[in-house]
Amino acid sequence: MRTDWCTLVILTVSGLLAPAAAAQPATAGKIFLGDSLVGKDSFEAYCATCHGPGGRGDGPTARALKNAPADLTQLTRSNRDVFPRERLKATLTGTARSVAAHGTTEMPIWGPLFRAFESDARARVRIDNLVDYIETLQATAIRASESGATLFRTYCAACHGADARGAGPVADQLRRLPPSLTSFAVRNGGVFPGERLKRIIDGRDIPAHGTSEMPIWGDAFRRTREGLNAEATAARIDAIVRYLETIQERATF
Repeated sequence: MRTDWCTLVILTVSGLLAPAAAAQPATAGKIFLGDSLVGKDSFEAYCATCHGPGGRGDGPTARALKNAPADLTQLTRSNRDVFPRERLKATLTGTARSVAAHGTTEMPIWGPLFRAFESDARARVRIDNLVDYIETLQATAIRASESGATLFRTYCAACHGADARGAGPVADQLRRLPPSLTSFAVRNGGVFPGERLKRIIDGRDIPAHGTSEMPIWGDAFRRTREGLNAEATAARIDAIVRYLETIQERATF
């Protein structure tokens, strides 16, 4: 038998949670929290009521809430194709939200709720597995396996290096050393030249690009190698550019 999260929230709000937890026997955790620590099981038990079984914010109680639950499938897309693991974990445990501000949100602070009925170690594992499962729900304009970071490692790191600083494993075989890709913003007055980079990576409308050893990825993705349509090609290049923006060096003063 398991009491749902709404009961936990009611107990918390009414001030009964702490004394109730203190009075519970050692097996009380099994009443409120299932034995399974599988992320999917925890999601279905504690998140799907509001966020929906697919995480899209369309759970059965969503319409009754003052604020619409977040679409959890868009976390990676809204964070430049990088899954915000640590930020999500901090939100779930409550460390990312002040106690004073928490009264205005309808989402429970799961960290203290879980720890009230099971050990800290189990609560940490439960939250870690829950975050892992939410990552599997992510929807992006391109396949999950083709995030900007993954695309960079696949198509760019051989020349530019895993750290994008120009020292890839085949860099010495090129006539000109590949440039570092982490200093675009610094060299451009602190502004990341995203649109210009898209054109350079695409390569099809840069007259001087034919003399470069860098592949014309617009053609490579669309015809020679991948056979992607124009929209998918643009999405792939956009993802790489968004990733590059996240690894830019900061100017030092």
